Amino acid sequence: MERDERKKVLELLLWMTDRPLKINDILHVLGDPAYTELELRDDLASLGRDLDERQAPFHVVEVAHGFQLASRPAFSQWVRKLYKDKTALRLSPSALETLSIIAYKQPLTRGEVEDIRGVDVSGTLETLLDRKLVKIVGRKEALGRPLLYGTTLDFMKQFGLRSLDELPRLEELLPAETADLSAGSPVDMAAPPQPAQATDAPNDAPATELTLEDTRA
Repeated sequence: MERDERKKVLELLLWMTDRPLKINDILHVLGDPAYTELELRDDLASLGRDLDERQAPFHVVEVAHGFQLASRPAFSQWVRKLYKDKTALRLSPSALETLSIIAYKQPLTRGEVEDIRGVDVSGTLETLLDRKLVKIVGRKEALGRPLLYGTTLDFMKQFGLRSLDELPRLEELLPAETADLSAGSPVDMAAPPQPAQATDAPNDAPATELTLEDTRA
């Protein structure tokens, strides 16, 4: 297959998929044993440049260990109008805090999340499971073998992460004065905060709406 034809096939595959396509998935579909990962990545980069030159309303993104087409920010408002419920993610402050803890400390149990937050998180966890932002990844080898939770590929898609290695370092999220005080020592996330109350945030607490990059998923 000539390169120009192969890039057209790649564009079609990225346009049709409802999830990021991994390198091995694309290589399997193309079915050419002589075609290497390096060549594929070079073709994807070339396709991206072609879309830039054509001023296409979408571009190639690498996200969640794969590749997909996504709308450019200048055009995302039109996609949001068409699929508002699908492209707007609303999370309460308590859900965002719980999700952050799981993202940085995974895998961990519900009890470990509650130790850090100082409140019951059963309802919040259910919400995150329903939104497919977290999943059950196993059981802890401890008394009762409690469930372990971790983040999903959808989590990486929603936040535009190619891998979890792209999460901001905890030191970058701390206020400057806190960072100065903790310089030279690791951040201790195991110490639970002093809760203002013994239950999680109410359902009517103001939610944070995250405007996410629009893909065909």
